[in-house]
Amino acid sequence: MAALAAASPGGDEGLEEDEDELEPGLDEAEAEPEAGSGAKAAGGTRGAVLTRRGITLRVLLRDGLLEPARGVLSIYYLGKKFVGDLGADGTITWQETGQVFNSPSAWATHCKRLVNPAKKSGCGWASVRYKGQKLDQYKAAWLRKHQPNAPPAEESLASEGEEEEMPEEEEEEATREGRAPVPEPAASKKPEEKSKKQQCKSLAEPAGTDHGPPGKRLESKPRVPVRYCTLGTRDSARNPQTLVEVTSFAAINKFQPFNVAISSNVLLLLDFHSHLTRSEVVGYLGGRWDTNTQLLTVLRAFPCRTRLGDAEAAGAVEEEICQSLFLRGLSLVGWYHSHPFGPALPSLHDIDAQMDYQLKLQGSGNGFQPCLALICGPYYHGNPGVESKIAPFWVMPPPEQRPNDYGIPMDVEVAYIQDGFLTNDVLQEMTLLVEFYKGAPDLVKFQELWSQDQTYLDKLKGSLASRTPKDQSFTHVLEQIYSLLKLSS
Repeated sequence: MAALAAASPGGDEGLEEDEDELEPGLDEAEAEPEAGSGAKAAGGTRGAVLTRRGITLRVLLRDGLLEPARGVLSIYYLGKKFVGDLGADGTITWQETGQVFNSPSAWATHCKRLVNPAKKSGCGWASVRYKGQKLDQYKAAWLRKHQPNAPPAEESLASEGEEEEMPEEEEEEATREGRAPVPEPAASKKPEEKSKKQQCKSLAEPAGTDHGPPGKRLESKPRVPVRYCTLGTRDSARNPQTLVEVTSFAAINKFQPFNVAISSNVLLLLDFHSHLTRSEVVGYLGGRWDTNTQLLTVLRAFPCRTRLGDAEAAGAVEEEICQSLFLRGLSLVGWYHSHPFGPALPSLHDIDAQMDYQLKLQGSGNGFQPCLALICGPYYHGNPGVESKIAPFWVMPPPEQRPNDYGIPMDVEVAYIQDGFLTNDVLQEMTLLVEFYKGAPDLVKFQELWSQDQTYLDKLKGSLASRTPKDQSFTHVLEQIYSLLKLSS
């Protein structure tokens, strides 16, 4: 588990072989040339004192090769973009979180571990770009100026299997190919304005979920899942709604990097939400992450009572849910959505969305934090019995030597915990959901037949029965909610 922990922002992590920096405590005055000594290779000149390893960002800033400014540093890694500010003291401030790093390698290692937790080093000078050019090139320019007689140093190479970093001018092309990097944070946003509430942003409308008007997003014809190994490199011509079979960690000889426990009330509420409409629904997952036990506990579902694509309403919904998370002392730990009439398997869009959310949640703190995705398939006739299939998944980044491949959707093993009773929060959410969808054109007609001998309401009741708490005294309340459903449909 130690390899999964993201590096400390200001520490010396990531000082691998390509890190060409002096120790922070070195007195740079020692590196100043003697008056009139010129640029000779001997005689105590700057070129003689500072070897390639001794050239730091502070040296390049002092000698005018770099200038401190906002947003001039960038990293591209496995389709993701990170933007940083260069300080006058040679430090790097990551715009997304306001974290400060002492060296290019420390920042590169931290960012790359967010995308790929198994990453051991960051190859900072070969990975970080200043105004679109690798820092290595500025280091080489310094050497040519101050050590003209020295043999040219070999360009620092990325570690074995490292992808060739994507230059900024290729960003538009990458977007067309479906591998758009994370949007650049607004330069006007101050780091101190970042808060836990921003974790919620963009989850109310998952990226890569293409929704039409209400009632139009129907599973009209079955989608046949494909195996991940058949996908290959990203192809813009491939249907983004293509479903992909999940892969077990055992199948690739790896251990699941975290444990998960989910409350039965979470499953009951999201299952109820997913049954109400023939369109896809989405919601948040609140819970806690224990770094000591590596246990992610999902304690609460927060349905988004808004139409996907309704940007105006999404902001209010996000704010309300973030307030609810805060008041309950919970953190945002994931999201859920439904495939009403299809199998509970991720689509290519779902995989890309989940990869983005994993990055956003991990970027909100110094350490690794998982982000869980749940898919509910309420009315898929391929499910055994009436119980909805609720499938948890997580995305593993593609191999570094194949950066343009899709992420790998991994099956997540979960422990389900039966709650003692049904909370008032859950009952209130169920009532609000019935009211929200009442009269909608895509509301499920619960009195119609789902199968030969069962109505859609029978199907809903049967599925929720497996997720009810130990205390059965709430049964009459659920019956009242079912009666409201009959009236609304």
